Amino acid sequence: MLPQWIIEKKRDGNELSDEEIAFFIQGFTAGSIPDYQMAAFAMAVYFKGMTPRETAALTMEMMLSGETIDPASLPGIKADKHSTGGIGDKTSLILAPLAACCGLTVPMISGRGLGITGGTLDKLESIPGYRTNLSGKEFFQTLENVGCAIIGQTARLAPADKKLYALRDVTGTVPSIPLITASIMSKKLAEGIDTLVLDVKWGKGAFMKTVEQARELAQAMVEVGTHMEKKVRAVITDMNQPLGRAAGNALEVQECLDVLRGGGPDDLKELTVELTAHMLELSNVRKTRAEIFQCLENGEALKKFEAMVAAQGGSTNWIFDEAAIQKPLPAPADGIVSAVDADLIGRGCLILGAGRQKTDDTIDHAVGIAQMKKPGETVKKGEPLAMIFSNDREKTEEALPMFATAFHCVAAPTLTGRPLSLRSGGKSFEFGDRFEPSLLIYEVIG
Repeated sequence: MLPQWIIEKKRDGNELSDEEIAFFIQGFTAGSIPDYQMAAFAMAVYFKGMTPRETAALTMEMMLSGETIDPASLPGIKADKHSTGGIGDKTSLILAPLAACCGLTVPMISGRGLGITGGTLDKLESIPGYRTNLSGKEFFQTLENVGCAIIGQTARLAPADKKLYALRDVTGTVPSIPLITASIMSKKLAEGIDTLVLDVKWGKGAFMKTVEQARELAQAMVEVGTHMEKKVRAVITDMNQPLGRAAGNALEVQECLDVLRGGGPDDLKELTVELTAHMLELSNVRKTRAEIFQCLENGEALKKFEAMVAAQGGSTNWIFDEAAIQKPLPAPADGIVSAVDADLIGRGCLILGAGRQKTDDTIDHAVGIAQMKKPGETVKKGEPLAMIFSNDREKTEEALPMFATAFHCVAAPTLTGRPLSLRSGGKSFEFGDRFEPSLLIYEVIG
């Protein structure tokens, strides 16, 4: 076999054999197949797709490209959650300690930002001293002593995915269902978990722009997990507006701390509890959503988070680097926020330096946007729609039009007029109703 023959076969829409997929992934991992050929292969997959059998084979080869974890010696059910990514999606930082409070063991292996979306590891590394590269012994010790740990991929864990993950980010092949499925599931199955909940997002700020695409991805991942004899459930959620009120690494960690202290944005808090509830149900742990909420209210989850951060070398004095420029984004007129475009918020944060435009870019953990108004909230002319945090005036001016355009406002309804309604993700909400479009859960699969 030659790599170019396999690329040509997929380019022409033909189904690859298990042996051809194994040859390509093993060669890429070993370095005999260079990045440019893998980039061509990824683009062919992006355009031509893969059958369920091909996707399962790709997942298996990526998982077996390195070591796997066997957490059988650890107490309790081993469970994890993964999100396909969105703007302001920081649920993992709250969910891992929250699920541990409820009796689960959570060995979470996370990734860095892809495209305009932030990565869990990038957020955690805004905490001074936090180590995402624990040794296997340290990882197990943290899980045993705390009940949760969030680390990055080691060089030995699914190394094929680690290489491909970075390559996809800069070659326009991120939103490919087979590649996303294999990337997520190879890492998660390598953890040796018993149960897995997938938060599959769709909308302007997600890789999957439609519910149909999200459903296809969710079904593909559940199918692969089921094939591997794991309990897997996918929850399809809305990402047309940012989750929470902050986007940017340190800003999002601070928002997570607010939630862990019992406060924070309702949409972030409630989605995290909902995902935790699904993890517990799959794991046959009986706790009501009210009981899960209680772990946030009474500070138990915060103590778990602090213990995890301390075990991984992080400082728990919660002092973060501050951005030199803090600029309010004024409302152009009186009115009501009708929508916040998650895609434009993400692009603006990327320009500020909160994400990577190239694989070797350095993240600026302090920059981003916070205190964002949510749809349904009233504003006065000149009142801040959000605060922009930046360390570069030129980048601030470049990002400013994106942030300004992201916020859509309409005039407040009059007492004699028809009730003003908003639409998000094809559903309508009248003012006076609880308006939380980010919590529109369209479907649960598995």
